[in-house]
Amino acid sequence: MSGIIIQSIVISGFYALIAIGFTMIFSVGRVLNLAYGVYIMLGGYVYYTVVQLAHLPKTVGFLCAILSGVIFAVITYVGLVKRLQNNPIAVEISTLILAVAMQAVMILIFTPAPRSIWPLIPGVAHLFGVSVLKNLLAAMIISWVVLVSLLIFVRKTQVGRAIRAVSMDRKGALVSGIDPNRINLVTWGLSGALGAIAGVFFATYTQLDPAMWVGPLITAIAVVIVGGIGSITGSLVAAHIIGFLETITTTLITPQLRGVFTLLLIIIILVILPKGLFGREEI
Repeated sequence: MSGIIIQSIVISGFYALIAIGFTMIFSVGRVLNLAYGVYIMLGGYVYYTVVQLAHLPKTVGFLCAILSGVIFAVITYVGLVKRLQNNPIAVEISTLILAVAMQAVMILIFTPAPRSIWPLIPGVAHLFGVSVLKNLLAAMIISWVVLVSLLIFVRKTQVGRAIRAVSMDRKGALVSGIDPNRINLVTWGLSGALGAIAGVFFATYTQLDPAMWVGPLITAIAVVIVGGIGSITGSLVAAHIIGFLETITTTLITPQLRGVFTLLLIIIILVILPKGLFGREEI
């Protein structure tokens, strides 16, 4: 049982990192960014290119991956979403099309073949008699450092307070002199950075694949539905519920059913608690 608990805690921190960027965009912009998984895919491929093809240090690869996520997210917002933000359905369709198009681009550049990527930290650690990949452990630690830093940022800084103001009342924030478009731009940039960080660890944990954006996107949607769309607190709690559920499934039943019980949980939550565990709350 201790093995299941430790593995679920490690996975949950990773899932939380994946979901928070997705949650922030919805909370501030009131749109579902279905291209969010592309930031994860892009982060993995940029890290692979810089470290394994260009033979540059892992730190450089990690920073380049983050930068790629930020740039692509900002371009997505400025070039596409900003023009359609008053039509949420158009945003969802267009971002999904963008994701599929980026998958095609990755296939063209890297071929459809999956690729292995070197872990940031190789080896296995032993916690209370349980073997855990050091890379996954590092992913959990960095995830929580990033998440705690993000929470401090949105609660203690002027820009963070502006983000919260826009998430609570866009019109009220505008009257107060806050530019919602600028705050949206900052939020999308943060979301791209979070997605790219998650992408590096996701790629080192699994493998690089042009279709790898789909799984994390489904995970992010699952987390925010269970926790409550727009709620960071809900996303953190839901990430741990889903992480625990998937660990039990893969450990005690079969890895082939991974994700099935998560989808069933989404259906149950939608029927019983349509607004999720924490409902709709400010960021």
